Amino acid sequence: MKAKNAPLPAVRQLTVDDGSAGQRLDNFLMRELKGVPKTHVYRIIRSGEVRVNRGRAAADTRLAVGDQVRVPPVRVAAPAAQAPADAVPPREFPVLLEDEHLLVIDKPAGVAVHGGSGVSFGVIEQLRRARPEARFLELVHRLDKETSGLLLLAKKRSALNHLQQQFRDRQTGKTYAALVAGAWPAARKVVDVALHKYLDAQGERRVRAVADDDADGRRSISLVRVVQAFAGPAPGFSLLDVTIKTGRTHQIRVHLAHAGHPIAGDEKYGQFALNKALAAGKAVPGCRFDRMFLHARRLAFDHPASAERITLEAPLPAECATLLSALSSPVP
Repeated sequence: MKAKNAPLPAVRQLTVDDGSAGQRLDNFLMRELKGVPKTHVYRIIRSGEVRVNRGRAAADTRLAVGDQVRVPPVRVAAPAAQAPADAVPPREFPVLLEDEHLLVIDKPAGVAVHGGSGVSFGVIEQLRRARPEARFLELVHRLDKETSGLLLLAKKRSALNHLQQQFRDRQTGKTYAALVAGAWPAARKVVDVALHKYLDAQGERRVRAVADDDADGRRSISLVRVVQAFAGPAPGFSLLDVTIKTGRTHQIRVHLAHAGHPIAGDEKYGQFALNKALAAGKAVPGCRFDRMFLHARRLAFDHPASAERITLEAPLPAECATLLSALSSPVP
């Protein structure tokens, strides 16, 4: 059944507030005109139907507090039935730092950062439900659903722009704890392997390592340091600190698996038999482990207001610490 069109709305005059200051005009409109195809948004900008302070403006125009944006009538298809907002359970997460500009939480494994791709809701939706008074709350970066650890959010548009620029300019520091199968060579400290993102036959997002000269590859660099080696049980394990210099999708997971040392519990790029044995408590006797051992343990960035260098650390989750303890214990 075709979706019915909503009535054609009237012209709107919107005033840019602090939450939208610094945002590009095209991104501002896409947020205001949810459900309108991007091509149409760019068409009304190019045609001059969108005006900023009564003048024509380009898609990349940065908006300032107090700007008046004319939004022409745009017909939007009535959205398909969605779960009501109150179906999203409000939830707070462990907070490592919070002020008027930003929020840093310790995300647990198994929780998506946002809804989509078969997930009804994630961290951002739950936080917004838990904080109805918050005028602005956006993710600065992302973590895989299976990854735990430090997640940075912005509470102002200006903070979001500043922090995301730091990520683009590689001025942040992100280090992950990863437990991998086998003995990682201590001398191998850099993984510089191009990655290509694609969709598999089921429409799932996947990433693979490709040659440096592959037209679809993007250079990706991970720095690796061995924290501790565990000789047994077979195949042995290595606890690594991995610092990413580029932030590609699934970068650490694919880099380590491509090197022959997949992350323990990684269902996409790991070893199925090993993961099954870990979950059943057979790989490490007496210890069941049924998640991916990848934890964003350290994050460094410049504060968007004070420019002070902030460095935060999140301790290993209890289940990860328990597994390491069991690996360190002598086999009876």
